[in-house]
Amino acid sequence: MVASGTKPATVAVDVNPATRAVVTGTEVFTREVAARLPAAAPELRWRFFASRPRAHLGVDVVVLPFRRLWSQLRLPLHLASERPDLLFVPAHVIPFAWPGKVLAVVHDLAFERHPDAYQVADRAYLRLSTRWAVSRSRLLIAISESTKHDLVDMYGVAPERIRVVPLGISAPAVPPAPLSRLTELGLNGSFVLQVGRVEPRKNQSAALAAVERLDGVTLVIAGPERDADLSERLRNSAHCRVLGMVDQPMLELLYRRAAAVVVPSLYEGFGLPVLEAMARGKVVVAAKSSSLPEVGGEGALYFHQSAAPDQLASVLEAALGDQTLRTKMARAARARAARFTWDKTAAAIAAVIRELLSS
Repeated sequence: MVASGTKPATVAVDVNPATRAVVTGTEVFTREVAARLPAAAPELRWRFFASRPRAHLGVDVVVLPFRRLWSQLRLPLHLASERPDLLFVPAHVIPFAWPGKVLAVVHDLAFERHPDAYQVADRAYLRLSTRWAVSRSRLLIAISESTKHDLVDMYGVAPERIRVVPLGISAPAVPPAPLSRLTELGLNGSFVLQVGRVEPRKNQSAALAAVERLDGVTLVIAGPERDADLSERLRNSAHCRVLGMVDQPMLELLYRRAAAVVVPSLYEGFGLPVLEAMARGKVVVAAKSSSLPEVGGEGALYFHQSAAPDQLASVLEAALGDQTLRTKMARAARARAARFTWDKTAAAIAAVIRELLSS
């Protein structure tokens, strides 16, 4: 708390991820949390910074234009004049030149668990920046117990330095696209939806191999295409439609019309599509790996990622055909998702910020 007459502590927030054109979990996390932090800690003075404008962030953002290395050069240069009491980084990239208190969020260590999925330069930068965040932050936020375990196991971080703050979910902000959009894509039958980047770690190949064992079912994949070769192999199957990036109304339509949502990832720091699907009462079939059972709990069905595609096909077949199971899982999914809200996420982050400011 701030005593009467005392100047409130200033917290600078790097919201640059929320202004990116390609939206994944980190971008959603930054946007949703930033919009709620002022209400979560009204006694603090909040300052939000980005390299480019973005409408509808919900907060006033100071735009500091800069094309490259914004977080390492332009942001710390500006902060040197503002001198905030703490810098909050919703991703993990802390400016090397920032000397003050800092709080970073580590979403995952996928680049350590699956290094082959990254370019050499990208992997080197992720390692350098994450290790710097670990060394510079008295406290760290991990978005799941799984990520906390990885930080302890792979980077030697003391468990007492890590605060686990799960992601949240909110009601859809836009109505779904018209049903005719599916007809235009030739999606008139039953389909299973997978949301996420097209890359080996997301394990679309396993999902397709399972769907190809089912009659009359198509795998629909929505997300940026990071691996061109994998995208081409998926498109070559008559049982698969790769849509690439879709807008929010189309994504909402896909979630609503999907017979089930599959999340077969080899590794996730959290697994936001699990939560998004459960909140819509969808039957979710997820890999029993990393954070996915932690998020899905009793609201999802699971398969062992190391098993042959027949096991995933069997679970999917039950998820699609057993109406009693579908009704039970839809109810469990909604109940599970209701435990995760962005308000809770922002409140937990605000509590960690207060803890650091008072130290």
